[in-house]
Amino acid sequence: MAQIRLFASAREAAGTKGEALPGATVGEVLDAAVATYGEAFAGILETAAVWCNGDPAERDHPVTESDEVAVLPPVSGGSDADDPAR
Repeated sequence: MAQIRLFASAREAAGTKGEALPGATVGEVLDAAVATYGEAFAGILETAAVWCNGDPAERDHPVTESDEVAVLPPVSGGSDADDPAR
């Protein structure tokens, strides 16, 4: 089982920062995550970046029990320093 790590809204939707989930590919691990965490998590995956061991990964990327699959939702915000209204 690969370790899934969740960040930002993915962590909030799942209610955990991660755990070991079954799967031979990134896609299978993500499918197991959806089955475990539900539809709110599935919605996050639609726009999230997925990485395996620090590199961008597609669903067909193979994983082993020593691999880490990270789900990184898009983030917003930033500095207001250039905002003339502030």
